[in-house]
Amino acid sequence: MDVATVIGLILAWGALFVSLGMEGGSLADLFNLPALVLVVVGTIGATTIGSSMKTLTSISSIIKTAFVSNNLNQTEVIDLMVGFAKIARREGVLALEEAASKINNRFLQKGIELVVDGTPSVMVREILETEIVAMQDRHKMGESLFTTLGGFSPTLGIIGTVMGLISMLAKLNEPGKMGHAIAAAFVATLYGVAFANLIYLPIAGKLKSKTSDEVLAYEMIIEGVMSIQSGDNPRIVETRMMAYLPPALRMQRERSKVEHVREKMAA
Repeated sequence: MDVATVIGLILAWGALFVSLGMEGGSLADLFNLPALVLVVVGTIGATTIGSSMKTLTSISSIIKTAFVSNNLNQTEVIDLMVGFAKIARREGVLALEEAASKINNRFLQKGIELVVDGTPSVMVREILETEIVAMQDRHKMGESLFTTLGGFSPTLGIIGTVMGLISMLAKLNEPGKMGHAIAAAFVATLYGVAFANLIYLPIAGKLKSKTSDEVLAYEMIIEGVMSIQSGDNPRIVETRMMAYLPPALRMQRERSKVEHVREKMAA
């Protein structure tokens, strides 16, 4: 579970409801079934027009991606590839196939398999980089879907408000009902803007962020695979992969290594 996504949604919607209570309002004031149907179903319908059935049928997996943590930790990737480099130096490249089969990451497994099969280094890099491009295209589909939802939602909210105001103007001979009618009309705009800015667009941003993190991890794996194929020692493999880490993570990793050495010497 991606805790940041859950916490963000709770904070965003919590702020909305808390501010409503501070202003003396109630949840009943925000409930308008016709407006809800128009904004939610209308937004989905408008998005469907410009999307393919393939995209729509994969929406559940897209949402799951936003709420599931990325299992490719950068430092763990480095440790993993350094471990593979040690195995390759000690037992040979062929021993990597069995070690890689125990890792639950198809991209890394493919890279190791290509090395074990004796594929030329240029072709290994080309194949793996093509995998990254294909992955980005798949993820872009989900990001684009939620960005489109975020674009249509406020517009459908405005349409709902206009419809409500038209209905209100048709009842000018009943002044006592005008206040409630105006308030109900503007609830549609609230729905549209809230869903766009508190659900659709944040999820689109989360998907984009996850894609960037995954691309970085895959690029690190490519660097490690190429280094292992070149026969570099584990220290060189680690150094080449650490170039992808931000300075803070590099320093943290170096400190942890120093502390580990001290603990071993003390023991």
